Amino acid sequence: MNSDSPRLYLSSLGLSLLYYPGQSADKRISVFKVLLTPGVIPILVVVLAWMLAHNILYTYISPFLYDMGLEPYLGQVLLVFGIMALVGIWVIGIFIDRWLRPLVLISLTGFALISLVLGLWSEHGTIIFISVALWGLTFGGAATLLQTALAQAAGKQGVNIVMPINTFLLCLLPGVLKGMDFVHPRSVK
Repeated sequence: MNSDSPRLYLSSLGLSLLYYPGQSADKRISVFKVLLTPGVIPILVVVLAWMLAHNILYTYISPFLYDMGLEPYLGQVLLVFGIMALVGIWVIGIFIDRWLRPLVLISLTGFALISLVLGLWSEHGTIIFISVALWGLTFGGAATLLQTALAQAAGKQGVNIVMPINTFLLCLLPGVLKGMDFVHPRSVK
């Protein structure tokens, strides 16, 4: 492949987007109207809380394992998380159309229980591995679940405005800052 190929592709993509028609002013919907749609704000709050908690836990998994004497197993722990997250995506993909709300509640409750287990019984390596596996399973389909719930709540007109990616991104900085409160300074390298 020629080194100019990616540039050529991106340039042609950019030029093609220039001619993509936007919405007319009379069909546009305001952000505030979408946010006032019943169900949108509670879902965004769930996105914020869930992703904030996930980012705290995931960001500080290495120091957590270090404190438990399991730092040499960090790669295996993250591999288990990743594999189970893929399984979670697959499971959610199969059942989301029929059981959206129960799947959200199961995943969210599962994550909360897993966090509690990791906080209370973290001295057992087996419990940590099982908890991380279940955490990956519950987290794998989280984005799909939450985006689908938001899309259904916001309707066709507001779906582009409320996609939770901005809320996901808002969770990163507070997650890091709050997570620093939980980490003992000597365990961070």
